[in-house]
Parts: sequence; structure tokens; C-alpha cells
Amino acid sequence: MALDTSADSPAPLRQVSTLIGQWVGRLGPVWVEAEVAQLTRRPGICFLVLRDLRATLSVRATCHASVLDASPAPVTEGARVVVHAKPEFYEPNGSLTLQIREIRPAGEGELLAQLERRKQLLAAEGLFDARLKKPLPFLPGTVGLVTGRASAAERDVLENARLRWPGVRFEVRHALMQGSGSARAVAAAVEELASQVDVIVVARGGGSLEDLLPFSDEALVRTVHACRVPVVSAIGHEQDTPLLDLVADVRASTPTDAAKRVVPDAAEENDRLAGARARLRRAVSGFVEHEAHALAQLRSRPVLAAPLTLVDAQEDALAHLRERTHRALGHRLDRERDAVGHHLARVRALSPLATLERGYAVAQTADGHVLTSVHDVPDAFVVRLADGSAHVTTDRTEETRHDD
Repeated sequence: MALDTSADSPAPLRQVSTLIGQWVGRLGPVWVEAEVAQLTRRPGICFLVLRDLRATLSVRATCHASVLDASPAPVTEGARVVVHAKPEFYEPNGSLTLQIREIRPAGEGELLAQLERRKQLLAAEGLFDARLKKPLPFLPGTVGLVTGRASAAERDVLENARLRWPGVRFEVRHALMQGSGSARAVAAAVEELASQVDVIVVARGGGSLEDLLPFSDEALVRTVHACRVPVVSAIGHEQDTPLLDLVADVRASTPTDAAKRVVPDAAEENDRLAGARARLRRAVSGFVEHEAHALAQLRSRPVLAAPLTLVDAQEDALAHLRERTHRALGHRLDRERDAVGHHLARVRALSPLATLERGYAVAQTADGHVLTSVHDVPDAFVVRLADGSAHVTTDRTEETRHDD
């Protein structure tokens, strides 16, 4: 609705500002394509400056932090975006602001968003799991190389690998590394080399996002995941991260870096071998010196310096003990000899033989019965004397009477 104004009857600025706010309010939410010229993130809210893609026009915009986080691809300064926003006119200072309700990447941002979604799906399947990565062989017998024909990447890999290890062997498969069909060609080359080599390098120089899209192809990613030998991805430069880098067993920042990873450096290995040999020599020498010093200490001890000293001491102790034993045994034998003599004297004193030696005799019958009475004397009997026996016959017997 147009205002009826003139130079003599102008409208107040506040009235004009109010009408502009009403007109902007009736515009409703719109989809806007622009470039993010400035982005400031605060707790819970984000402030942006959107710039037209062809003109110098720029408009301020705001959105909740959750709207920015919900974008399929990260939103950064310089990114091309499409936003769904409601224009708002702030009357106090006459500024136009877009209240963003949804933000989507456009151009490369849309490609990045698609790659991010594909990355998340493949990661959910476990294709990028670090536990599935195969280690590279220390010294591969044959290295497979998939690259473009007569490319700088091929030259970098071959020359640097042969400088490091002159005897390395390569099986090279040339494939399209850009454009339609390149993903299928690379996947076919990887499948062919898998049964012929110990490790495979896929190498390509740098390029734009669109140039490197084939190396984020899902079929190629699955082929590398299923490959039975380790695969090294050397695509683009260090800042380029196609999905092939995530599924490969090793990611090399450049083709030159890939050459350094697949084969050892002969000069470095010689230096390491020399260092290990020197360390081993020092260790063995140190061990021998330590043991020699310990042996010298042992030999310097009295028991080893003069080992017979201990034997002599024990021999003297043994001789002393033997002498004591002989003395103790002799004393014991003397005491027992004396005791036996005493007992023998007592036995002899009590023995009938002693009585017989004093002139007495014992009359016995033939069966050994002692005769104590003349009434028991037989016609023949034996008289026992001190030094023998006499057989006698009885002529007569006389009885002796004893007076009381």
C-alpha cells in the first residue's frame, strides 16, 4: 500500500520502517542460495553473513546451533549453501535479518554431504574398522601398482622405491584414474593383482573433489576391503581424503610416501644392522668383562686362592678327633679290662676248681651226682681232682662220727 506523501507532508521514518517490516513479514519463508562470508558460533546460537554469489550484496542471518549441526556437511566460511529462512526486519535500527530454519550444502558442499552419508553407512558396516587392517610385509617379494599410464604418480612410486631398495620388483597395472569407469578399472586391477603380489599400491596425483570422486566409489571400497593382501592408498595430497583412504590398510599422504612405506630403506637397514651389531658386541664384551671380574673376585678369596687350607684344617681336626677317639677307647678298654679282671678273680675265688687246687677232691657217681655220705658210695665212682679225674672202686667204707 503506497503512502500519500509530499515534500510538504512527509511520512515519519518510524511509519516507513513499520510498513517495511509489515511488507517483509508478508514475504514468508524463502529458499535462498548464497555463500557463507562470515560465521560466528556462540553457545546455542550462530551468526552468519550471507553473500550473493554474483553481487556484493550481503545479509545478516541467525540460526540455532542445532540447525547448523544438522547440516549433512560441515558449514564453514566460504561454503556455498542453500538456506530455508524467514526474512525479518528489525525496526529499531532498520536492519534486515534472515532467520534460518534449515541449511544445506550446495555445489561441492552437496558432494561432501553425499560422501559423508556414504562414509557413515560403510563405517556402520565395519569396513573402516582398524582391527581389520592388515600389516604391511617388511620386505615384499613383489609390489603391485595401480596407477595412470606414464603418470607422475607412477614415476614417483617406482623411482623412490628403487632408490630405497634396488631389488624391489613391481607388477604395474595401468587404469583410468579419472572420470566415468575409472572406479571399475581400478577395482578390476586390484582384483587381478591380489593373487600375484604381496602388497598393492593405488596411486594418483592431486586433483579437485570431482576428480577424486571415483576413489570414493562404493564398489571400489568394497573390493579393497575384500582384498586378501594389504592395500596402500596414495590418492592426491595429504589434505585429500577419499573413502579409499579409510578402507585401505595403510594411507599414504602422497605417492612418494607410499614408496617409503612399502619397502625399507637399504641404507637405513644397513645402519640399523651395524648399530645392532655394535650393541651386541658391546653387550657381549660387557658380559664377558663382568663375568671375568666376578671370576677374579671368586679366585681371590682364600678358599679358592689356597683351597688346600680348608682341607688341611679339616685334616688336623680329623686327626685330633681320631687321637681323642683312640685315647677314649683305650681308657674305656682299660677300665673294662680291669672290671673283667675283678670279675674273673671273684669267679675264680668262688669256683670249685680253686678249692680243688688247695688239695680237695670231689667224689661223683658215674652220672655226675656228688657223693656226700659213705652210705651212698657205689662200688665204682669218680674222683674229681684239680687237674683231672680218677676212676676208683670201693674196697670198704668207714663212717666217721662227729662229737657234738
